[in-house]
Amino acid sequence: MSRPVHLDPRSPLVLETLELGRRPGSTRTVTRTVPAPADLGTAVIGIPEGSDLELDLRLEAVMEGVLVTGSVRGRAVGECARCLTEVVDEVDAPLQELYVYPERAAAAVEAGDDDEDVRELEGDLVGLEPALRDAVVTVLPFRPLCTPDCPGLCVECGARLADDPDHAHETTDPRWAALQGLLGAPSTHDDEREG
Repeated sequence: MSRPVHLDPRSPLVLETLELGRRPGSTRTVTRTVPAPADLGTAVIGIPEGSDLELDLRLEAVMEGVLVTGSVRGRAVGECARCLTEVVDEVDAPLQELYVYPERAAAAVEAGDDDEDVRELEGDLVGLEPALRDAVVTVLPFRPLCTPDCPGLCVECGARLADDPDHAHETTDPRWAALQGLLGAPSTHDDEREG
C-alpha cells in the first residue's frame, strides 16, 4: 500500500477532499493548470519540468475513499529514435485512481491484503503526483518518431537522410574487397626482381 508522505496542501498537485464529507456519491470537479513535476517521462521523451499540465478531474466520494477520474494534458518533448531530432507530442492521458481512507487501508493490511498499488488519503488530502506519473508515462511513445516514415541517419557518416533523400556512399561488395586491395598493391614478384 502506498503510504502518503506528509503532503503540502499548498502544492498544486495536492487536492483537498474535505467538502466531499465522506458522503458516497458527493462529487467535486477540479480544472486547473499546474507546473509539471521533475522527471515526468522516460529516458527518451517526457513533459519538461515546469511546463503547463492541464488537469480536468472529477473527485467522487465512494465507500472506500475518494475516486479521482479525468484527464491530464500536456506537451511532451523528446528525441526521435531514428534521427535524433526533437519530437514534440501532445499528451492526453486518462487518469483514474482510488485513494482509500486511512482506516480502510489499515483494515486491509490487518486482513492480509497489502496491495502495493492502492493509494491512501492523508487526512483529507490527495497526493496526485504518483498517479499523474503513472498516467502520463503509460501513454508516451516507447520509440518516439519525428514522422512515421523517418528514414533515420546514414550508417556511414551520420547524415540525416530526411534532409538528403539521394544521400549515398560508394561501397565495394565485401566479397570483392580482397581483390580490390590487390589492384593497387605491387606484386611480390616485382619486389624480388628489384632485390
